[in-house]
Amino acid sequence: MATASDDPNRRFSTGVPSEPEIIEQHQEEAPTVSHALAEESKNFEEKGAAQLEHGDVEVKNLGWNESPRAVPHLVGGLKNDDVWTLMRRFDKQVFYVKSIQEPPLGMLDMNIADDEEFSPEKLRAQIERLYVSVLVQLFAFYKQIIRLRSWKETQRTSAFLGVYTLAWLLDILGPTLIIFLMILIWSPDARNICFPGAPPSLIDPKTGGVKTPAAGVLASDDSVTGAPEKHKGEAVEQEAHSFVTSLSTTDGVKIVVSTAAGKHPQTDPDDDSAAPDPTKLTEEATEARQKSVGDNTHAEHNRAKKPVSNAVWDKARPTMHMMADFVDTWERFGNALSPAAPFHCHRPKLILIGVLVPMLLGSYFTSPYMAMKGMGFSAGFGFFGDPIITPALNFINRTYPRWEKYVELRNTILRGVPTNAQLAITLLRIGEKNKAPLPPPPTSDVPPPTVPHETAGEGLEHLGVSQAEIAAAVQPDPNILNEDDENDEEKSKHKKSHRIMNFIRTTAKGGVATALAADKAKAKAGAPHAKNRLGVVKGEQPNPITGPIRFPARYKGKKGHAYITATATTPAVSWTIELEDLKPAWTVSIGEIDELKKMGGLGWKSKIIVGWAMGSEIVDGLIIKTKDGQEHHLTASSLVMTFTPEQYDPLTADSWLVCDTCGTQFPTADRSALKTCHICDDPRQFVPPSGQSFSTLGELKKHFKNEWVECPSDPNVTFIHSTPKLAIGQRAILIKTPKGNVLWDCITLLDEETADTSQDL
Repeated sequence: MATASDDPNRRFSTGVPSEPEIIEQHQEEAPTVSHALAEESKNFEEKGAAQLEHGDVEVKNLGWNESPRAVPHLVGGLKNDDVWTLMRRFDKQVFYVKSIQEPPLGMLDMNIADDEEFSPEKLRAQIERLYVSVLVQLFAFYKQIIRLRSWKETQRTSAFLGVYTLAWLLDILGPTLIIFLMILIWSPDARNICFPGAPPSLIDPKTGGVKTPAAGVLASDDSVTGAPEKHKGEAVEQEAHSFVTSLSTTDGVKIVVSTAAGKHPQTDPDDDSAAPDPTKLTEEATEARQKSVGDNTHAEHNRAKKPVSNAVWDKARPTMHMMADFVDTWERFGNALSPAAPFHCHRPKLILIGVLVPMLLGSYFTSPYMAMKGMGFSAGFGFFGDPIITPALNFINRTYPRWEKYVELRNTILRGVPTNAQLAITLLRIGEKNKAPLPPPPTSDVPPPTVPHETAGEGLEHLGVSQAEIAAAVQPDPNILNEDDENDEEKSKHKKSHRIMNFIRTTAKGGVATALAADKAKAKAGAPHAKNRLGVVKGEQPNPITGPIRFPARYKGKKGHAYITATATTPAVSWTIELEDLKPAWTVSIGEIDELKKMGGLGWKSKIIVGWAMGSEIVDGLIIKTKDGQEHHLTASSLVMTFTPEQYDPLTADSWLVCDTCGTQFPTADRSALKTCHICDDPRQFVPPSGQSFSTLGELKKHFKNEWVECPSDPNVTFIHSTPKLAIGQRAILIKTPKGNVLWDCITLLDEETADTSQDL
């Protein structure tokens, strides 16, 4: 998800060679904007429970496994429903993350990697994201235009007409539009006055008045259909899901079918070849239809079939990447216009307004004739100027490699403005930094009620229709609501086709149950694939209690729990088979993690068949890959829903501050926030005449290293000290005991290598 190629600490020599020499600048490493905001979260004026100091030894439970009403206000400036919406969509969007060693160019991580793998499941997620973030907002804007053109809101339409007419008569239409855009960028109040809100599903596209929403009731304000929702934002997400599913009915489009099915070959198990391929079935059905009308579908009669199919799949990855970049940019503009806590409120707006200032000045001095001549010249130069354009681009590419990165919107006018995923990871880091992890979004198996939401129809007087019309439109329409029930009843009638499908499903269910039972026997015999499939089919039992540090998960088929701890020497994730077992089967420090990857519980074809036959959820898993290449596969795990790379990553750990006098390490990179060392504040502590000073862990690692010296008189005692002498030169003592190792005193230069070596002793 993140790319390590964005390195701002590089400059290019101006020497004679044709290929520039890259010279590394050893600048002080700094955290990303996201990490810095997590560090500063305690200093915000408006704070939530995740930003407050607490006295818990390990972590503060902010309402995990509790009712949403029992959860306190989590983050200042955001409602809990908004936080959960961001987290829920973050989990659907992110499949694969990799750590980076250099600060990203735009000072925000969680960017899309240039070499991101393609899979139809990712494509499905991006199409759903396109619907939620872009299409819904365009639909709402379209309804605003309908309302303006309808003249039902007479005062508003008259004001727009008056300003437009005056600007046209004075020949200042361009400057007026730019100034209006500047006002809208700066002032949310101006946006609300010029474009007062109304549920888009309530607006009649023909008359501009009100109508009953397509769902038959106004149960959500921000959706296209007004459909009911259990939690904020779910109605739009369900619409996006249905939108992609509807695309799968496109005749003969194999890639769309696999997208709707959730095909994910990169992360699903590889022993799924025996199951039938739904995309193959649709292809054969299309061929059968073509044969029925007399077309010959054999390869020798259609030489274009394979090349065209290969071309479509080859272009699928760049198409998905462009779609993701477009949605990212759209979300950044949205978060610049309406900044969400904890990001800066005014800086992005000022930058956008500053970009429009030259356009405003130019519009005053550019006549329509000059504008038309300029556009004509640009079009002609773009079409006929290849002999000039191509050599110029080649020269720029040789002289300034990666120049495209530096002119991207995310690295220029939108620098420091987050996407929704970057906003979500920042909120998660704030909770982790304050040892108060944010609880996951609430879930419920109860369907949402088909009734208007609490404030349906309120505050809509500006629509220019009567209250009676509004009241009639927001109330449930029995005719629309009963259509789905009638369709379900029609399908459930005991027709011959329905009886056949029931027979097939019953047979398939028996076969799946037999296969699952066989997996248990194979797992006991040591089959690795069978072990990974144990527990992936969720039964009817209630969801287990999870979090905030303990999560049920299987490892090599064995039941156990994964733990995320932050109170040890270094924050780590571990797995143990028993709750009482103090010694985990394995432990990985957060700083050692290089990649996190979602893993399908079953192959995508088996997943469809098992889900259809059993009517059960398939629980996915997580692959944790360390920097030394080791992989830990957690299956049937709820950890995949909650575990994200938090603030203890290599970039941030190296930016932690270490007192030069006593060697105390502080988990912060903000020098302005760390005025003094509380150890050296003691008058009995020696402090040099120059006063207290701090270095980063990354700086110290360049000049110091740790050594392990076994005690000559006792092999169970090992001394750990830094060379050359660091701080006051204290040494830690590692004592081996039958019940585990004991570390006495602190290690000043505490890096990943030291932690690994100490754990291996």
